[in-house]
Amino acid sequence: MKEHDRLVLAKTMMDRKLDGRRTSSILPELVELVIGKPLVSAKIVANTLEVTPQAARRIVLELGLREMTGRGRFRAWGIV
Repeated sequence: MKEHDRLVLAKTMMDRKLDGRRTSSILPELVELVIGKPLVSAKIVANTLEVTPQAARRIVLELGLREMTGRGRFRAWGIV
């Protein structure tokens, strides 16, 4: 139950960042991807959302995910 509560809280916090966005924004799709997978990389986000890797990194930063790897080249993000 603790893990479920943590994920629900994280989704609620990310949904707050979606307020005032355009309806064509891909941030809601990124939120669903991050909730579904514990760790995402720029390549996974780019392939799933059909954007470039640079756009994937930009929208991940916009959503405010935490970097889990501590590396500069092969970054991966997740929810804490």
